[in-house]
Amino acid sequence: MQTDLDQLLLSNGIRLNVVQRRRLDWLVQRLGTAVLSQGGSVPVRNSGVVIVVEPPSGPAAETLYRSLRADCAVVIPFGENPAFDFFKSKLTDFGTIGPSLDGPHEMWWGGINWRAIAPEGDTRTVAPLRVVSCYPRAFGDDHANQLRDKLAEFQIASDIAPIDTVVDGCMSASEKAAFILRMWQQHREPLLFIKADATLSEPPLLPSNLDCDIAFHKWNRWEMSARTLYIGRSAAAEALLRNWHHIATAYPSVWEGYLLDQAWSLTSSQMSLDTVWLPRSYHAPTEDAGTPRHTTVVHNLPADNADLGPDAEFAVAMRGVRRASRSGGRDSMIVVTSQATATDAITVIMRDIATSDAREVAASIEAVTGAFAADCGGFGRLELSLCPWQDDIRAAKSAAKSANNRIIEIAPWQTLPADLFRAVAQTRDSGSVVVMAGQRS
Repeated sequence: MQTDLDQLLLSNGIRLNVVQRRRLDWLVQRLGTAVLSQGGSVPVRNSGVVIVVEPPSGPAAETLYRSLRADCAVVIPFGENPAFDFFKSKLTDFGTIGPSLDGPHEMWWGGINWRAIAPEGDTRTVAPLRVVSCYPRAFGDDHANQLRDKLAEFQIASDIAPIDTVVDGCMSASEKAAFILRMWQQHREPLLFIKADATLSEPPLLPSNLDCDIAFHKWNRWEMSARTLYIGRSAAAEALLRNWHHIATAYPSVWEGYLLDQAWSLTSSQMSLDTVWLPRSYHAPTEDAGTPRHTTVVHNLPADNADLGPDAEFAVAMRGVRRASRSGGRDSMIVVTSQATATDAITVIMRDIATSDAREVAASIEAVTGAFAADCGGFGRLELSLCPWQDDIRAAKSAAKSANNRIIEIAPWQTLPADLFRAVAQTRDSGSVVVMAGQRS
């Protein structure tokens, strides 16, 4: 089976980094044989994992969706490409794994529902787990009693503590992140942070069964919530925690969901962060507890589909890309550091991706990262942004200029010279944008 999977990836030019390949192996072991679907072709009926490498058209997406078994998973190796967004919207997103130099794409995986990944009565050995939580000291000792009682009933280790806050009765994102980071350093088990006023309907064992770096829920499919947050024992998980704490400390007035979003985007661009998007059962509003809907973590929230953040219009530009579980044009899709001692960075803006073939875009991403690895031109860091729209290009340019980065603008169909970064480094005007010339063949 391992040889067959190696051949399938190699023969179709699919590059996965170590973390992505580990996740694919995990899916195959759980669900069965992996097969390839191109152009919306219907997969073999007994396949457990369907790898989609070309974005299907509307009718083809519907046909492919209807052909999928309820107990299979769909893997998109080029998940950063917005051309896959429509097909993703028909499925439940299970996870996203960030790019790296050896696999410079975002791998998305999803399916029909969570039952295939987390079947009821699963008897697999689950890694040890510690639940942590905190609340402002002003709330009093009884604030987390429901959560404490349920954890004791389920015999789950926990640390639930009041903390001193700058504002009485209000805990900032920075204070929460600092507490979780302190718990992560103090204990050796993976952590599951649950907001202190929540309660449990059953033991929260799913995250430990997923072997991921980080897991949380996207409210309304786009807004990242820190009410239920799993943190694994990995360098990538620690990096996300530290980035979240740093950003939250720098921007104390911004609500915690968007701060977590930005920490996730930053961390995912720099390392292969293995993220799982937890199902609603781990972020159930109180009203869900009395319905037939399966629940695990029940939060003191209304079920009216309202935003968690204080401003309904905040971060509107990010909603579409987060619903597709990917970075957007205003984020760097991948950040690669070199061995150069210089601190200078270069931003590559890839335009026209909405009108380019998916393989063409993928090949261009690999060409850019490969050229930087071969000859960085003395730049210490490469930041690559995919920009389908002019607004994204303008935002990416503005961010690059504010950071004093050099800028190259390319299209996926253009052939890049081997000494691209060396040639740009030798140009005199550090404030200019180098636009690669060339006609579509």
